[in-house]
Amino acid sequence: MSAEAAAVDPERRLAVAYAPERARGALLALWRLDATLADVVRTTTEPTIGRMRLTWWYDALLALDDGPPPPEPLLAAFADILPERGIPPARLTPLIDGWEALLDPLPLKPDAIDDYARGRGAGQFRAAAALIGVDPPEAIDAAGRLWALVDLAFHISDPVTAERAIAAARAVAGQVPRRWPPTLRALGLLTVLACRDARAGLARRPRPGAPGRVLRGLWHAMSGV
Repeated sequence: MSAEAAAVDPERRLAVAYAPERARGALLALWRLDATLADVVRTTTEPTIGRMRLTWWYDALLALDDGPPPPEPLLAAFADILPERGIPPARLTPLIDGWEALLDPLPLKPDAIDDYARGRGAGQFRAAAALIGVDPPEAIDAAGRLWALVDLAFHISDPVTAERAIAAARAVAGQVPRRWPPTLRALGLLTVLACRDARAGLARRPRPGAPGRVLRGLWHAMSGV
């Protein structure tokens, strides 16, 4: 396994296999960016410092429009990936806005949870579709929000925030696409597993790589549902 793949959670690594081959490296880079921003938030004890660190990434991404990247491997990767696909760096900055919402005091208020879901979730799914090279369906925003909300619910230590996130995920689950085209089944896989987890609730923690989840992913890859 490459170092790039190892930085990404197991189910997103699996999802890459369902993406068009031409887009797999770009998706891994996108998900490495997400993992990097997650680490900024996870290791921040002072919100002001965390916001400064996220601002560095925001400015560094936008600066790719104007010149060579700083000596940072992920930014160097995007300096190659984005121009060849005609994607402006600003397409990636909603992820930063989303992660920044998690620097608010706990328990997170519903507005902060919604800002997080729209930035990290919808923003990431739209960026992924652009990297794959397809126009996303309108419902892709709901799919991204659902996935991000479920991920938050099962990883945050505050139980009140977790309950609010899983409730928000259930509320948006009815808005996600029911069938995914072959080009977008990497995102469809993440969505169908998130739907499953939202229905099961917090009492049943997901086990990435469990046989039932793998079989559900294989069925999605074949059927698109």
